[in-house]
Parts: sequence; structure tokens; C-alpha cells
Amino acid sequence: MAETKSYLKGKHILAVDDEADIIETIEDILDEAHIDPARDYETASQKIKKFRYDLAILDIMGVNGLQLLEEATNRNIPAVMLTAHAINPETLMESVQKGAISYLPKEKLADIDVLLEDLLRAHERGEAPWKLLFEKLGDYFDERFGSGWKEKDKEFWSDFSRTYQISKGIRTRLMQDERVRNMGV
Repeated sequence: MAETKSYLKGKHILAVDDEADIIETIEDILDEAHIDPARDYETASQKIKKFRYDLAILDIMGVNGLQLLEEATNRNIPAVMLTAHAINPETLMESVQKGAISYLPKEKLADIDVLLEDLLRAHERGEAPWKLLFEKLGDYFDERFGSGWKEKDKEFWSDFSRTYQISKGIRTRLMQDERVRNMGV
């Protein structure tokens, strides 16, 4: 049986977290990728401005991850939000609105390679990584946030469930893509 090639192999990934052990874990698990670590906002921001990444993994707390998300999105760098302390419906929704392609709890860090393989592959194929995330982790979010957690922002989640796209984040990311701009979109 032929081995499946790792989709992450050789990818240039920015990993931002203020906790050294989280960075080390990411580096260990994603050992086939080139991980560029940053432990604070300033370092990460400079790297986003200076280098081109295939993916950014951004902690929300401690490094101003939501601001880094905006910076990454403006540079057409797909970003995955990673959090423990900020895992709540509000930051999930804000991550969607600001253009993240996914939102992962640190509790699932051991599975980050499998999750990122699937999410990045879906993103690069033009498929909805959010749909995939909710297929894989929807039960986790329901258990963590409580049943009916989407009711508070029912209109947002209803629209999101129909399309798995939120206009501002998707539009911002798409307009940074030269291929899309050249289509006259």
C-alpha cells in the first residue's frame, strides 16, 4: 500500500504562543514542516510583515492573537487560532469574522497534525475549512459551550451554517490573493 504524503511536509508555518512548551509541542508534532516560532506580539508581527508563510498558528491570549490574525489575513496568510483561556463563543465568532480558517482548542493540541492536514488541504482546494472543523469538533464545542450556545447570535450562526463563510473575513482574504484580483472579482 502506498504511503500518503504528508500535506504539511515542507510547509513554512509561523507558530505564535507565549508558552514555550506549546511552541515546543507544535514543533515536535509538526516535525515535517518548517516551524518559525514567536513568543510575543512584536516578534510575530515583524515576521508576518517580513516573511511569507503557508500557515500561521496564533494563540489568542498573551500575544494579541486577534490583532495578529488581522495582520496575517491582510498578507493572505491562512491563520488558525489556538487557545485555552479564550475558548468561548465570542472569540470563536470574532476569529471567523476576522478571517481565520479555523479555531482549535489547546486541549486538541495532540491532534494538531491531523487537524491541520485536513484543514489546510480543504482551504487550498477552496473548500470550507470551517465546515470540516465543525464536522470534526462540533460535539466538542457543544459540550464546552453548552447546548444552544449559538442561540445568542442566532442570525450570525444561521448564515454561517448555510455558507460556512463570513463575508468580511473571506472577502479580505480573497482580495489579498492576486489570482482572485486578476479575475476582476
